[in-house]
Amino acid sequence: MTLVLADSLHGVPAASWDALSSSEQPFLRHAFLATLEDSGSVGGRSGWQAAHQVLLGSDGQPSAALPAYVKYHSQGEYVFDHGWADACRRAGIGYYPKLLGAIPFSPVTGQRLLGSPEAAGRLLDTLTASLEEQGLSSLHVNFTDAAADALLQGRDGWLQRLGCQFHWHNRGYRDFQDFLDTLSSRKRKQMRKEREQVAGQGIAFDWREGHQLSESEWDFVFHCYANTYHVRGQRPYLPREFFSLLAERMPEAIRVVLACRGTQPVAMAFSLQGGDSLYGRYWGCLAEFDRLHFETCFYQGMEQAIAQGLRRFDAGAQGEHKLIRGFEPTITHSWHYLVHQGLRDAVAGFLREEREGVLAYAEQAREMLPYRQA
Repeated sequence: MTLVLADSLHGVPAASWDALSSSEQPFLRHAFLATLEDSGSVGGRSGWQAAHQVLLGSDGQPSAALPAYVKYHSQGEYVFDHGWADACRRAGIGYYPKLLGAIPFSPVTGQRLLGSPEAAGRLLDTLTASLEEQGLSSLHVNFTDAAADALLQGRDGWLQRLGCQFHWHNRGYRDFQDFLDTLSSRKRKQMRKEREQVAGQGIAFDWREGHQLSESEWDFVFHCYANTYHVRGQRPYLPREFFSLLAERMPEAIRVVLACRGTQPVAMAFSLQGGDSLYGRYWGCLAEFDRLHFETCFYQGMEQAIAQGLRRFDAGAQGEHKLIRGFEPTITHSWHYLVHQGLRDAVAGFLREEREGVLAYAEQAREMLPYRQA
């Protein structure tokens, strides 16, 4: 078997790439990753250089793969290692460039190592053995699924890191009221009040799939998305072209909810749907309305999941405010291989302490959930 580097996903046939994945998650699809490249979201001066790792079998066909990027900074990853980079700078150790196995700008747990476990294991071992020769300080694989965790657990040199997100689970609810009935009286009243406040401002909601939006409506979606960065003095990760290209290539996976006051859209939330899950990704508004964020980003997504019979709604990486709205703490996993032995030992000690804190935090967070006690 031979490990090759693809500096563009167009170097791997779409059918061959997609055939390696056992997941229905849209972020892993060749179309999604290629759209990031073609729109300029990655590559160029973004600090993300495509370096997809593909293991070829004796027949010359891909048998395993890892979507990967050479990184020159730690932005857009959502597994924060800025402290590690700063420590390396102070110690005179080079931390960048590093290699990251991840879906850019998408803190979504899922398959990362594509192909059979045996082939994926061989890919990992071959890759880690060549990091120093390639001038890379480390390999990081973020937001892994259980299969990757099992493959990496106990593998020489790999360090596991835990994180915590908040996901909402549909337990067979008939409708939103059925969900509300599972909550404590105080929390149930709070959610009803929030929804009534939004409705009282004359705002209604319109769900669309990717093929149902015009280019002018995609302009609106992008302006809303970009505005969430501009108000913080930051540049958005995704350019306008990304949305049109993705709508052309993966319209069936896209879900956009428009918040409208009369005929005028004032806010939006952009999601992707795949398998049994809805993934809330981007939100934005062009005018401020009381409680509109909670309705657009959370309650609308929960209602959509119920209506579509989806089991899970992942509304994004952070936000303890999700807890009191029924989003449950969920442990996430990432794995890190650091070439420098001293750095590896120091990070291993840090991660042991951090792990205890993350698990304790998740347990405390669970006690804040609004559900009635059995």
